[in-house]
Amino acid sequence: MQRKLLIAAWCLVLFNPLQAWASTHEFKLDNGMKLIVREDHRAPVVVSQVWYRAGSIDEVSGTTGVAHLLEHMMFKGTKEVPGGRFSKIIAAAGGRENAFTSEDHTAYFQQLQASKLPVSFRLEADRMHNLVISPEEFAKEIKVVMEERRLRTDDKPQALVYEQLRAAMFLSHPYHHPVIGWMNDLENMTANDALDWYKRWYTPNNATLVVVGDVEPQAVLALAKEHFGKIAAQPSPPRKQPVEAEQRGIKRLTVKAPAQQPYLLMGYHAPALQNPEQDWEPYALDVLSGVLDGHAAARLNKALVQEQQVASSVGVGYDTLARGPSMFYLDGTPVEGKTVADLEAAIRAQIEKIKQDGVTEEELQRVKAQTVASRVYQRDSMFYQAMLIGQFETAGLSYKALDTVLEKIKAVTPAQVLEVARKYLVDDHLTVAVLDPQPLDNMKSAMPQKGLHHVK
Repeated sequence: MQRKLLIAAWCLVLFNPLQAWASTHEFKLDNGMKLIVREDHRAPVVVSQVWYRAGSIDEVSGTTGVAHLLEHMMFKGTKEVPGGRFSKIIAAAGGRENAFTSEDHTAYFQQLQASKLPVSFRLEADRMHNLVISPEEFAKEIKVVMEERRLRTDDKPQALVYEQLRAAMFLSHPYHHPVIGWMNDLENMTANDALDWYKRWYTPNNATLVVVGDVEPQAVLALAKEHFGKIAAQPSPPRKQPVEAEQRGIKRLTVKAPAQQPYLLMGYHAPALQNPEQDWEPYALDVLSGVLDGHAAARLNKALVQEQQVASSVGVGYDTLARGPSMFYLDGTPVEGKTVADLEAAIRAQIEKIKQDGVTEEELQRVKAQTVASRVYQRDSMFYQAMLIGQFETAGLSYKALDTVLEKIKAVTPAQVLEVARKYLVDDHLTVAVLDPQPLDNMKSAMPQKGLHHVK
């Protein structure tokens, strides 16, 4: 009953998009920095996030991982706020803070009492243009990042398979490189590499400041001008628009790593959302992923885990938002006595079934209801309201498209799902990676993570 009420409430919001975002205000400082403020007065707290449109997509061979490394260095201090003081000041103000790096962006956030917002702005503005990158601190932190790579990728067989699959799928596009960076690049990285990255991308005209909470927009604007408005804009470096080379047949690779079980990962090239109003394929692909996975009655879980018992787990992923191309991937672990070949055949059979018979209206309605409910929960959180705004803005879209996206998903038809399945889930777009487990006792595996969060 409660879930139905949530969905009904969200549907009311969908039919009143102007009302839904009436409390959201957009400004631009004289130095080019964008500010988006969303009022949410349910509690006396505020979330502040600074998003830089700079991620691993902007790196070049030889310095992969520098975006994530610079994220670490941003906590090492300025002349005004020496190393370690940033986090202590936020904690003393009763707040929490962290950061994350992805292929497309790097973001820093604080969540604290609304009256403490000036503390957040002062600290973020200071490290936006006063960061100190000393050779001594760099030497320490690069070792931390290399150890993070060992723990999160090299020693995690499924994450290693994911990394190898992306490297094979994307030949000419920077998505070929992992966010954490290749180990050889990390071993040869210098403090100057990090400093060059900082000077190139950490400018107000390449940043979006998102504030959600118990605030008054004009007061936030005045505060932003006071702290960020003093920072001079810098010429924006030219951004190349890399295009992935056309794949001309199925790719297969085997990854040998210590593990207890084999693992299968299948990735198809797919488009990301570019024009929320005109595009329809990304919405249909999003719905297709929900038909295949997402709940106990979804097709793959029901057929492969419950009925055929060929898989102990199976999943589907698709990212609608990306500055570059996206991918539609399926993964799973076969049960004991079954092989990855058995699992691949079973997954392919389910894909072919959809390509032949399509999906039912009942399946679509269930997926759409789940999507709506998910957004209800997201918008119930100030943090995730800010996350949604930041993700859309740094992807080159507007936060105003959030309601358009939900409307478009609600409008997806069975015929559209059938069309994208037939167009994109084909061998010429497919890369298959298999984990060949090597002996090692007590080895644990973990699913890959798209972004890297700062760990202090």
